Amino acid sequence: MPTDIILTVDDDVAVSQAITRDLRARYADRYRIARATSGAEALTALEEFARRDQAVALIVSDHRMPEMTGIELLGRSVEFAPNAKKVLLTAYADTDVAIRAINEIGLDHYLMKPWAPPEERLYPVLDDLLGDWQREFGNRFQGVRVVGSKWSERSHDTRMFLARNHVPYQWLELGRDAEAQRLHGLFAADEATEPLVLLPDGTALHGADLRGLADALGLRTTAESTLYDLVVVGAGPAGLAAAVYGASEGLATAIIEREAPGGQAAQSSRIENYLGFPNGLSGADLSHRAVTQAKRLGAEMVLARNVVGLETRGCIHAVQFDDGTSVEARAVLVASGVSYRLLEAPGMAALAGRGVYYGASASDAPGTAGDDVYIVGAANSAGQAAMHLAKYAKRVVMLVRGGSLEAGMSQYLVERINAAENIDVLLHTEIQSGTGTDHLETLTLVNRQTGETQTVEANWVYAFIGALPRTEWLGDDVARDSKGFILTGPDVAALTGDGPRWPLQRMPFLLETSRPGVFAAGDVRLSSMKRVASAVGEGSSAVSNVHMYLETI
Repeated sequence: MPTDIILTVDDDVAVSQAITRDLRARYADRYRIARATSGAEALTALEEFARRDQAVALIVSDHRMPEMTGIELLGRSVEFAPNAKKVLLTAYADTDVAIRAINEIGLDHYLMKPWAPPEERLYPVLDDLLGDWQREFGNRFQGVRVVGSKWSERSHDTRMFLARNHVPYQWLELGRDAEAQRLHGLFAADEATEPLVLLPDGTALHGADLRGLADALGLRTTAESTLYDLVVVGAGPAGLAAAVYGASEGLATAIIEREAPGGQAAQSSRIENYLGFPNGLSGADLSHRAVTQAKRLGAEMVLARNVVGLETRGCIHAVQFDDGTSVEARAVLVASGVSYRLLEAPGMAALAGRGVYYGASASDAPGTAGDDVYIVGAANSAGQAAMHLAKYAKRVVMLVRGGSLEAGMSQYLVERINAAENIDVLLHTEIQSGTGTDHLETLTLVNRQTGETQTVEANWVYAFIGALPRTEWLGDDVARDSKGFILTGPDVAALTGDGPRWPLQRMPFLLETSRPGVFAAGDVRLSSMKRVASAVGEGSSAVSNVHMYLETI
């Protein structure tokens, strides 16, 4: 069904019906033909079309109408339909007024009534105007549009959520894009309700949280069942692998993810050492393939849910959410990964999301075009981000605390970084402080060997400095080390002292925690290798452990 609109406006009912009839006969297969009988009614309709995000291709209006002339209407229509072609229907006596209107309001054409026969006097003119409109505006983006400020933390989070969930969107930046300003004013948005998110069906969301956004997009945020064989907490490589193997082997499986599938791996612009992909692949591509595979095999994906507790109910484990609800499972796999450590330098915490970011999505890079970008860290994730950002940024500067890149980065990345003309590496260097008003503006860097400092202009910092797990929600009976990494298998069997102890006579399975039936895999587990391939291996191996556990209960 056509969505782009042609609007006719005429206070004479007979004339209105006639022009509408002729337009429908010619254009109804390509356009929705709407009509109004006054200027005020037309403006109301145009405002409603704008709020529904429906494009108006053409307005055909009579000139002589009471209260508001056609020229007045067409002049005011720009507020709601700035790209619409404008045609005025006039009597012979109004031709001078129509000619003046070409310059005054940007009138595209005027036609004298009557326009019969339309094949000769109406359609040729409108065909040309609609053809021009189609070439200029007919390929309008049809997906989600996000309107917000460049340095808005919530706008950034929204864009990352959409990108990581593979939802196509268009970013419209306030202060830079005229369409952003128009939509911002039309929907009465303000800074407190940024971003404005416009969905294809015309729904407008003001400052929605991620769960509200997910619900509006039709993404699943609630579990279908109340009891599963296996609930996986975290949809990184380990969690996705477990979901694939669990579902394929007949386990009723649900995977719970706080933000978006893929974990930190999904933010990698290129993974070049993953088995079976000689040309490499992006983290987003890998996670998208894995999610599709897991769903096809029957795993249930639940997004934008924050897990805050784990409760034992007999032989059942209840995964608790922050809204007080829960989902139960016979076995639970914790695959929640790790989060990048925060920069502790003065001023950096206040600028998070406004120039200071932790990790980097591939979709971040175009926004840095022409600027200097600073990357903190020297692991593979930092190197991959540097290579990708260097395609857009004027210069990328890597800040490395140690004396070399080789200590923590794969050799192929080291070689590429050293060969890149616009990537500089500052060794023995860290951030001493950062400053800015509404966004990051300067950094003070310090050489850890000499103590020498320098202050540089900077709007972009991406940090990749180690990682810590978020495991406090597991409670006291799941053993963890001092940093929060989960103990499993032999480490659990060796526990002594007053802390958690293994409670059963049988030995814990290899990936089982100190709570029987609760397993851990991937980066969240103590002594894991912190590589995508090893996380996938652990996630799939955990399912074997789950099967063995389920046979004991």
